[in-house]
Amino acid sequence: MSQPEPTAAAERIAELPRLPRDEGGPVFAEPWQAQAFALAVRLSEQGHFTWKEWAAALAAELKAAADRGEPDDGSRYYDHWLAALERLVAEKGLADPAALVARKEAWAEAYRRTPHGKPVELAAGLAPPARR
Repeated sequence: MSQPEPTAAAERIAELPRLPRDEGGPVFAEPWQAQAFALAVRLSEQGHFTWKEWAAALAAELKAAADRGEPDDGSRYYDHWLAALERLVAEKGLADPAALVARKEAWAEAYRRTPHGKPVELAAGLAPPARR
């Protein structure tokens, strides 16, 4: 599979609604935001969904948030990004929705059990079984 042209990737990213950015491109407050961003870009590059589908899913998530009365201050942008990504990968059959929920719950439990200042680790017994 060939790699997309850098200019084409930049044009696709520029099409995204309300993407937090500075003069260098997208900006992230937390590492997970960059990871979710990269995952969406990579899944699109691999042909799992088109960039137009991705932009529509994100726009729908942002509209739903606005309809719920959430403030449009950008503070939850990547929460909406992640919700759109989860919905799209489930719709495309790339992940089982129940497995996504189980994984979130396992991480939340690991977070609650981790002493302050220590790295959060997902214990082997808390991880859902690998998808086959």
